[in-house]
Amino acid sequence: MSEQGLQGTEAAGTGIVLTSDGMVLTNNHVINGATSLTAVDIGNGHSYGASVIGYDRSHDLALVQLHGASGLQTLSLASGTQVSVGDAVTALGNAGGRGGQPSQAAGSVTALDQRITATDEGSGSSEQLSGLIQVDAQIEAGDSGGPLVNAQGQVIGIDTAASVGYQFQSAPTEGFAIPATQAESTAEAIAAGHASSTVHIGATAWLGVGVGTANQYSSTNGAAVVQVVPNSPADRLGLLAGDVITSVDGASVPDPNTLTALLGQHHPGDTVTLGWTDSGGQAQSARVVLGNGPAG
Repeated sequence: MSEQGLQGTEAAGTGIVLTSDGMVLTNNHVINGATSLTAVDIGNGHSYGASVIGYDRSHDLALVQLHGASGLQTLSLASGTQVSVGDAVTALGNAGGRGGQPSQAAGSVTALDQRITATDEGSGSSEQLSGLIQVDAQIEAGDSGGPLVNAQGQVIGIDTAASVGYQFQSAPTEGFAIPATQAESTAEAIAAGHASSTVHIGATAWLGVGVGTANQYSSTNGAAVVQVVPNSPADRLGLLAGDVITSVDGASVPDPNTLTALLGQHHPGDTVTLGWTDSGGQAQSARVVLGNGPAG
């Protein structure tokens, strides 16, 4: 369960326990925006607080650490397993966020190497998720981060589902899963602390704005500010709804995706130079210390 304190909401998902001391793999969108995380291990029934080790938005994966966990039952990713169209599969998860024993949704593989666009309504950014396994199993919100297993019980993928605030565009009413090979590669990179252009390690730097595509709100290209969180770095800087962020440290910000990517290279406490055009059309620039923001 992720508590998204800034929105006053909660989100539920599923995770795969990779190590007996509580390293858990899940979808990034499950933890995205979380100000606190809790998890219940179905093996022992215990509830744990958790923190984010790192995440990869471009593959919708995140690694979290359960606090004080030991002796947990684990699952292995069957990354070398051949997956073919027609294979029988079962998606395990927490359908609808109801908790308890894992829900099961049976089906078969209908396509491989699929691409969808996933939009994060909170940040205004979108990601192209590619290489996905498509199935006709009914994967629901809450199943996200759970295992997709084949007829032999091997984990061949990580379920991913649209949910409130995280929507798929032009996706058929079928389920998708991230292949185990990709999931394992990303999990290993995060666990090793190997940051990259897609992998973020540690706490999330935070400006404190909700943004949208500028041409929907303004004639200026950039990330249009539609909300400023009170007492955030953006608020203290004086940003207002209607302003358009145009650069970070001199790098152009043509859209919300770019703003997310540029801020994702930083950590709380970093100072950046922000450029923006105010609602009166005047160019502004100032240095701002980034805060410690919600996960993902």
